[in-house]
Amino acid sequence: MATPSRFLRTSGVHATIEADPWHSNAFVMSIDGAEQSHVNLAAPQEVFYEYLRRIANAIDLVKPAGEPITALHLGAGALTLARYIQATRPGSVQHAVELERELLDFVLEQLPLPAGTDLSSHVGDAREELAALPAGLTFDVVVLDIFSGPDAPAHLACEDFYREAAAVLTPEGILAVNVGDEPGFTLVSSQTKALQEAMSSVAAYGTTMLFSRRYPGNIILLGKNGPWPEGWTQALVAAGPHPATVISGVELDELTN
Repeated sequence: MATPSRFLRTSGVHATIEADPWHSNAFVMSIDGAEQSHVNLAAPQEVFYEYLRRIANAIDLVKPAGEPITALHLGAGALTLARYIQATRPGSVQHAVELERELLDFVLEQLPLPAGTDLSSHVGDAREELAALPAGLTFDVVVLDIFSGPDAPAHLACEDFYREAAAVLTPEGILAVNVGDEPGFTLVSSQTKALQEAMSSVAAYGTTMLFSRRYPGNIILLGKNGPWPEGWTQALVAAGPHPATVISGVELDELTN
């Protein structure tokens, strides 16, 4: 049986979706041969990739368990987190922005969303689509999952864009930025600084060994327009995946110096 595939015109590469041989009812989406997303259709509350699990842990803290939220996904992928939010917080209202029109169509065709999902999709550049959202629309969670390595789009990897994203957050909302980087963490460092300029409080969340800056990997940056909530650091560390580290405040100097 042929592997489902779709050509993405903007980037000029193919996306594929294959069954995960190790997990029933689970699938892996790859773009240009590189794994990008994992979806468990039978249990969307189970998030397989470590960095997405960490973002899900942060989402869990925004409101009491089970309470609906509003969420904006900048960089849709296979909509893993949108599925997670619907599974754990039914009734949530979500929006997803994806640059590749064919990718959104392909994902929704091959991996249908859970019944009852309220998700509006937008095709285009993340910054342009953010600006085009209806005035007054706010979100409890904004997830930016676009960066990978030092070639992050300059118009997104900057203080001005973070200010624009922060402006659509509810008072208690969070901005979660996935930053994939190489050893040295130059992108993590620059994005931490930019987020600190744009928002009142910032935390970095990731596998403990990554904070040595000697290994490649993903750091999740979390920004809030108010103070970093008491107890969040301990809750995120406890939630894993282990070993986990969360740093905020003056401790962030080790990422920005």
